[in-house]
Amino acid sequence: MADLAHYMNQYDHEHHSGWNKLLHGIGIPMIFAGIVLLVLRHWAWGGGSFVGGWVLLFLGHRVEGNKPAFFQGPIYLLVGPIWVAKEAWTFLFPGVVRGEAKEEKH
Repeated sequence: MADLAHYMNQYDHEHHSGWNKLLHGIGIPMIFAGIVLLVLRHWAWGGGSFVGGWVLLFLGHRVEGNKPAFFQGPIYLLVGPIWVAKEAWTFLFPGVVRGEAKEEKH
């Protein structure tokens, strides 16, 4: 069975475009917010956020010219949010990631 690193590398390989990354960075949190809002019975906001998030993801894949990763397996429905969190962390704290890489080389 493949580990998380394998799935993350595969997901990263299929998400090159800056536009696709940006749309995923917005769309995936919108989907999760939509789920939370639906659970809290805020139907209009929850449904709008959920559907709007998926529209952004499919638009990103249209820009990229490939199919969403979850078509390869439902595990990617979990990998996607982890990948977005990693990308956001790398964007917000680039020195931290570089610092960790330097420590590993020593």
